[in-house]
Amino acid sequence: MRSAIRRLVTVSQDPDEIVEAAPPVPMRDLFRRFWPYTRGRRRWLIVIFFMIVLGPVVDTAEIWLLKIVIDDMLVPRNLDLFLPIALAFVGLTLFSGVIGFTDDVVSTWVGERFLLNLRFDVFRHLQRLSLGFFERRRLGDILARVTGDVEAVETFLLSGIADALSHVVELGLYLAVLFYLRWDLTLLALVIAPLFFFAARKFSGLIKAASRERRRRSGSISSTAEESLGNIALIQAYNRQRWGQERFQRENLGHYRATMTSTRIGALFGPVVDVIELIGALVVLGLGTWELTQGRLTLGGLMIFLTLLSRLYSPIRGMSQLSNTFYSASASAERIAELLDQRPQVAEVDRPRRLRHVQGAVEFDAVHFRYPETTRSALSGVSFAAAPGETVALVGTSGAGKSTVAKLLLRFYDPDQGAVRLDGYDLRGLGLKDLRDHVAVVLQETLVLHGTVRENIAFGRPGASEQEIVAAARAADAHDFVMALPQGYDTVVGQRGRLLSGGQRQRLAIARAMIRDAPVLVLDEPTTGLDAESGERILRPLRLLMSGRTTIVISHNLLSVRDASQIVFLEHGRVAGLGTHEELLASSPGYARLQLLHGPSNGASTIDEFTP
Repeated sequence: MRSAIRRLVTVSQDPDEIVEAAPPVPMRDLFRRFWPYTRGRRRWLIVIFFMIVLGPVVDTAEIWLLKIVIDDMLVPRNLDLFLPIALAFVGLTLFSGVIGFTDDVVSTWVGERFLLNLRFDVFRHLQRLSLGFFERRRLGDILARVTGDVEAVETFLLSGIADALSHVVELGLYLAVLFYLRWDLTLLALVIAPLFFFAARKFSGLIKAASRERRRRSGSISSTAEESLGNIALIQAYNRQRWGQERFQRENLGHYRATMTSTRIGALFGPVVDVIELIGALVVLGLGTWELTQGRLTLGGLMIFLTLLSRLYSPIRGMSQLSNTFYSASASAERIAELLDQRPQVAEVDRPRRLRHVQGAVEFDAVHFRYPETTRSALSGVSFAAAPGETVALVGTSGAGKSTVAKLLLRFYDPDQGAVRLDGYDLRGLGLKDLRDHVAVVLQETLVLHGTVRENIAFGRPGASEQEIVAAARAADAHDFVMALPQGYDTVVGQRGRLLSGGQRQRLAIARAMIRDAPVLVLDEPTTGLDAESGERILRPLRLLMSGRTTIVISHNLLSVRDASQIVFLEHGRVAGLGTHEELLASSPGYARLQLLHGPSNGASTIDEFTP
């Protein structure tokens, strides 16, 4: 029997967790963490407190009027008091309506402002985190925290405190009236009060465990849905719909089981509290009836005593249940606290050096780097330099460390050893915003926002004029296809630019880099995934974009970079060759093998060189 009950109220654990549970945090620490978000609206909390106090006062006055009705009107059959009592009831009802309206409006306003500020701070904090955080975390779980978990924090902090204050006021007021009526019966009724809190304490731990698992599963559901729907083309192309459905259903069932466990615990807690309350009421009813027969208690007194007693047990029950609510909401608060505790891997210096008149000299000096939570170095002692206006190509097979160089140049990560410099200044001494304002990128994965063509181009430089946007589009060979779209520059390109072809998305990315007009340009496999014709078409705007800028070209195709000023050949994160195309063919066997792999005899594209 005991094991069966334990199974009903215990959350099953999944050894293959998609989203890990947040570490537990003491409740008092959570209060201290989120209480500052009430700053600026705490005076309105005083208004809410007065509404909380006035509500039970009005309820008590209405109950006391009921005693007068029974003892002074119904028992003696006297109708002289009907009109004043009726007017009193009407007045109290109207006053109660005003209190309720004010309380609802002010409470909702304070709560929503709290959510507005907290959700914005969480999102702002997320945007400040380094790229490594997002490469390790599931996007769906992050979205679940920004939405559902943030809302639960408001329940944990504001609504919970308001309910607790309301229960305390009700308890104190009803106790005062009950003691005034019959102190002995009141003491008898309070004998069972500790049983409420004992029951709540026993159930609260179980409820918190179930709630933490339910919130974790919510993040897992969002993660699996985001991953499956975000890769729907891949899943449908390989007929893996059943795989996606099974993964989603597994997390869905986990959430269902956690919810059912939480529901069973709550459903079991309710009858336990009802039994405790019934025991107290029956004891008081028996003794009160005996007092009534002895003439020491009026019928109206007994009736309102029982009414107030039921009201007394309501806040006691509410306070015991409130602990369960707190524990449930604290599970979400822990997930938000864990998110806010994350710190960027790339830290800003207190007094960054300002960049003025950047020339664009880039230098990698004996750079060593290993990605977090990995054992193999991505770069080992990498050194090279690019003079202002020079084109340096990074080539090598997949996994050689080419894209890692771009991430270090943009300071998505900092090197473990060595230094990356811009115009002779270590990037770690520069402000992130200042650094990235002087670097333009065209990435291998062409990133296009869900918005208009105009918005996507202007994303490179907010505030750009219409003439500048059109000029950038013309320079990127994008103007003609843009004008052929249904609404021209006002055409919405869809999520990730799915309404455009790969070449069109790439030309938008080039226009975005054009309008940024930065002295340093990073091209990460700019022709990957394009056919020969599309690749050839974007070369002219790429040459124009590269003109006069220090350019780092990342490519595995030697045909596209052989006329670069300098080629850095990477193997397993190390510089295996450095020089011009001809020099590396003569001195580096690995480079020569790569040349053979991409030679015309192997069917490789003969796309013209990037360099202008």
